[in-house]
Amino acid sequence: LAEGPNPTKCESDLRFQPPSAYDTYMERVNYEAVLPLVMKQIKQGAFLTALAGDDLNVMTIGWASLGFIWGKSIMTIAVRPTRHTFGIIERATDFTVSVPLSGMDKELEFCGTNSGRAGNKFKKSGLEIFPSIKAHTPILMVPGIHYECRIVFKSPMDPKNLAEDYKHLYPQKDFHTLYFGEILECYSTADERIK
Repeated sequence: LAEGPNPTKCESDLRFQPPSAYDTYMERVNYEAVLPLVMKQIKQGAFLTALAGDDLNVMTIGWASLGFIWGKSIMTIAVRPTRHTFGIIERATDFTVSVPLSGMDKELEFCGTNSGRAGNKFKKSGLEIFPSIKAHTPILMVPGIHYECRIVFKSPMDPKNLAEDYKHLYPQKDFHTLYFGEILECYSTADERIK
């Protein structure tokens, strides 16, 4: 990842520098089979990564939905317009979600409380990227469950259509945009260096 005036820029020749093949083990999984485990962790936090052009960022998410819509397996995520990631995912064609299964509380807190506008979150957190199988956006090289999703629909929330007893979740009126991603790949990884 390159440093410079825009800390979220990454040079194309440095974007994907995967480790040696033996460092990471990858196994495809059925997203429905791991759903209870994944949803339990998403409530505690997961990593959303978005890439558009040379702009790359990661943020922590705690809200997501997985299901079956339009005859496809879909993951829906929500991003507020105030987040740095919003400007990237609005221009992106896909996104990835990396759901850590252990030992990432410090990194989740960092990515949830620090903005990519202020500095390179990958460098500061020690998180590394790894090439996706089908998506343009990389996954994070962390042990866990990873989703590669193609954005098939997005919609900003209309507060007029939100139940009154949910509006307290938006004291700043920064209503989410919802991104519906067709799940292209779902797999687990284990980083041998962490064992």
